[in-house]
Amino acid sequence: MIVIPADSRETILERAREGDPDEICGILGGEYEPGGKSRVHSQYPTENVADTPRTRYEIDPEEQLAVFERLENRGEEIVGFYHSHPRGPPRPSATDAARATWPDRSYVIVSLEPLEIGSWRWRTGTDGQFERERVAGD
Repeated sequence: MIVIPADSRETILERAREGDPDEICGILGGEYEPGGKSRVHSQYPTENVADTPRTRYEIDPEEQLAVFERLENRGEEIVGFYHSHPRGPPRPSATDAARATWPDRSYVIVSLEPLEIGSWRWRTGTDGQFERERVAGD
């Protein structure tokens, strides 16, 4: 399970609406529990630098490292990542699955049609597959 406070959820949803028709992306910080409940304390918007931002997302590696340093300085852990599917379902695409690199972290996906938030954990012990997890509020 991942706990996302209402204000963080609303900020992510608003970014997804404003970013439409492109995918938006970012990093989630807070308390991370392997295989358990993670709690989001902060969200860090990042620029989508993918060549085709309408159908893919990519976080610039230097920006990602800068966010990781901010998280460490705040005493937070990497809870996971988020991105939007402006025209798709809130579940990982084949590309999302192929590009996942953070085992057991949450991959939160925002769909605009219909408006919905889903979250998935990438499990390396299951041949690199995603498992759906419950999204709860604070």
